[in-house]
Amino acid sequence: MEKGVILQYFEWYTPSEPHLWVELKENAKKLKEAGFSAIWMPPSYKGIAGKNDVGYGAYDLYDLGEFDAKGSIPTKYGTKDELLTCVKSLHEAGLDVYSDVVLDHKMGADGFEKVKAREVANDKRDEFVSDEEEIEVATIFNFPARKDKYSSFHWNWEDFDGIDYDNTTHRHADYLFASKQWDDEVDDENENYDYLMGADLDFSNPDVVEECKRWGLWYLETVGNDGFRLDALKHIKASFYKEWIADLRQKTNKELFTVGEYWHGDVNHLLHYLQLVNYQFSLFDVPLHYNFYHASHSMGAFDMRDIFKNTLVACSPARAVTFVDNHDTQPAEGLQSFIDDWFKKQAYALILLREEGYPCVFYGDYYGIAHNHIASKRDMIDEMLEIRKDRMEGARHDYFNNPDIIGWTYEGLHQNGFAVIMTNARGGSRQMYMGESYRGCHMSDGKHEVVISDDGIGTFLVDDGDCSIYVTIE
Repeated sequence: MEKGVILQYFEWYTPSEPHLWVELKENAKKLKEAGFSAIWMPPSYKGIAGKNDVGYGAYDLYDLGEFDAKGSIPTKYGTKDELLTCVKSLHEAGLDVYSDVVLDHKMGADGFEKVKAREVANDKRDEFVSDEEEIEVATIFNFPARKDKYSSFHWNWEDFDGIDYDNTTHRHADYLFASKQWDDEVDDENENYDYLMGADLDFSNPDVVEECKRWGLWYLETVGNDGFRLDALKHIKASFYKEWIADLRQKTNKELFTVGEYWHGDVNHLLHYLQLVNYQFSLFDVPLHYNFYHASHSMGAFDMRDIFKNTLVACSPARAVTFVDNHDTQPAEGLQSFIDDWFKKQAYALILLREEGYPCVFYGDYYGIAHNHIASKRDMIDEMLEIRKDRMEGARHDYFNNPDIIGWTYEGLHQNGFAVIMTNARGGSRQMYMGESYRGCHMSDGKHEVVISDDGIGTFLVDDGDCSIYVTIE
């Protein structure tokens, strides 16, 4: 995984036509040549909105665009055949495939049933605010279009522990089913953050656990992916995924690189979760994303010496997947915290041009987001990927002792290193060591030129609110 880079190949408003699986297949070789090593593919199974579902409203995990359900045969991203052809092309190009997994909930039930339940407080999920009552819930999942192909498991209320809608009264509220408890080993927000949306899977039910294991093995054997991106970890019993991934690794004898989304800005929550799962997979570095966000919105007040402070990449670099933005943080989404354009270059340099962590590039940054009129930053990212691939060698020297201007250098091999200098405020210069072998060398960022002194030091310049990357020139 050395120097590896993930590309998240979708954004929230990715159109359903043309099919994404076809587009990705056609781009496979170009992405490998650009410097990517793995592709994070969006959820590949049928959601409640059929071909219009981004994939997180999970309905039938066995329907990969094969059955006429929820108004379409294909998913938003294409048909099952297109998916399998795409994965084959990615592998032929030398790219790993990480599949998105949504096991927290189900939506779009095939029928209703009556069940006893009590309403809980939205901000205190362990506190009841009603007596036990009978409600009508969408918890029957028998997938009539699939007709038990691949799995005969039918879901009913006993496989879930709660829901947020009573069909009898047409009332939205959070309900815990009678005789049920929220799962433990979840985030402590709202006292217990097991419930997120839809019909919430009950991971204390052994039938549910075994069906999820069966599906995971079926999916690996069917799709041939190399790992997973796990959705909504803070809402799912930690010991379930610890057991789930260990079981799949044992049965397939594969590494199955796995990264989870535990959305919390406090790194201690992430470190605690890693302990609970015995460090069996990685997590997205959400605290680092928020540092980027605050730096880009602070009007120069953010102390750049603290850009890595209290982040996962600083505390546990081997388990950190670093990122700048994703489909949830883009404008108008639930976790909107989009990094301003002027700071994107700084942020990407901080994840792509350092060896700690496993960086993930966002489709919306690489190709742009038409829905929000956000321009592509592909040229900038491609330049960094090339430097990462060809120049990120040798000793690194960090200069993180100024509140506005920080930087670092890599000595590289045979005068093939580089220097990075950036600011979130006014520009200026820093003296940084390149190595005595660089004496007399000229380096440039395309705007400024630096001559390295006899003792291997250069005075590197950066403009206001900018990031400069210097490489040697003839």
